[in-house]
Amino acid sequence: MPTMELETTESDDQGAGKPEPAAVATNGNGGKRSLLKRVGPPILIVGLIVGFIYYLHGRHYESTDDAFIEGHVIQISPRVAGHIQQVPVDDNQQVKAGDLLVVLDPRDFQARLDQARAALDVAEARVRGAKSSVSVTSATTRAGMTQATSGVEQAQANLAAAQAAVATAQSMVRQAEADVLTEKANTSQAQADVAAAEASETQAQQDLKRYRDLIGEGAVSQQQLDQQATNEKTARARLASAREKVASAQAKVAAAEAKRRAVQNQLLQAETQAKAVQAAIGEATGKLESASSAPHQVAVSRSQEASRQAEYEQSKAQLDAAELDLSYTKIPAPEAGLVTRKSAEPGAYVQVGQALMAIVSKNVWVVANFKETQLTLMRPGQRVTIDVDAYPGVKFRGKVDSIQSGTGARFSLLPPENASGNYVKVVQRVPVKIVFDPPPDPSHLLAPGMSVIPSVKVRP
Repeated sequence: MPTMELETTESDDQGAGKPEPAAVATNGNGGKRSLLKRVGPPILIVGLIVGFIYYLHGRHYESTDDAFIEGHVIQISPRVAGHIQQVPVDDNQQVKAGDLLVVLDPRDFQARLDQARAALDVAEARVRGAKSSVSVTSATTRAGMTQATSGVEQAQANLAAAQAAVATAQSMVRQAEADVLTEKANTSQAQADVAAAEASETQAQQDLKRYRDLIGEGAVSQQQLDQQATNEKTARARLASAREKVASAQAKVAAAEAKRRAVQNQLLQAETQAKAVQAAIGEATGKLESASSAPHQVAVSRSQEASRQAEYEQSKAQLDAAELDLSYTKIPAPEAGLVTRKSAEPGAYVQVGQALMAIVSKNVWVVANFKETQLTLMRPGQRVTIDVDAYPGVKFRGKVDSIQSGTGARFSLLPPENASGNYVKVVQRVPVKIVFDPPPDPSHLLAPGMSVIPSVKVRP
């Protein structure tokens, strides 16, 4: 510095005879050097301080500009096809959970619901009829079984009685036939007695006639004649008695034959009755066999009841489906948020699953794609400072929520195949989810896709 001053002074002393611009140039160079010497060290010191601060910051923080706001974007689409009747919301409108977004024309669905209700009423009536049929069939078959069993038992008892009556009638017929034979034998004996009496009476008459002829001759006595007359009377009486016995025997034969015919008729009636009872037994047995199929009839009735019940359940399911379809004509907001990308317009016909609009939820977070070399000290729960490009100067607070188990490239549409071709190592990026803590001020709109720069404090 003294040397420069001396040179300057000397130049000034000799300046009367030299051009002035040279002196000015000499003074300008010297001033710049002097300024550099005065300002340079402080700038260097400030640079060193700033570099040291940046170094310290870099040791304690990890940041990236490959970060964006992310959130739930709910696509709204119909679950049934139909014409749009009204759309009570507009783009960028704030809605609450349950607010009506789209209304489809419900008339077709209401008609289907009414039809399903009518079908359910019919099915319910059929179920009641099937249940009544089961009750009636059960009661009828039980009564029929009891009646058929009683009928068989009664027919068997009647058959036993009829068979006993037949046996009795047969015994009576045999007895009557024996009586007829006995009376005929008695008649024959009586007739033989009549013949003998007639012979005796004829002999007595002849003897009486001879005695009468001999009495005049005196060959016999009066006493002998009287005796012979008495014998003749006795023979006549015996003949009359024998004839009466024959008549009596013949009457008894007729009575015995009449009795035989009567008991034969009784036998015929008993046999006819036995046959009728036998037929009744067959009929009663048939009824019993028919009644024995009662469990099958009850099972058939129960099967019909189960079928009707299944039809009822099917109709009920169709009614529930119709009610659901009708309820689907009103599309509510699944949660609170902002309406975006609205394409629904009244009168348009929409298909199932067609995108009508989207609801952007208020719940947002940050997805930051850090280099894998930045994750060494990064852990869930670490504090984060978030700068949003849309709001310069505004600091948002958050914390690390989680780190994805895999790089972004690994989950891309076409992940790299490092085993094929030449391999060049590239530093990969790993998505890290950062949540706002506390929740951001509602006055600052944070929408999915907005760019941010997060700084994670990895060291205390």
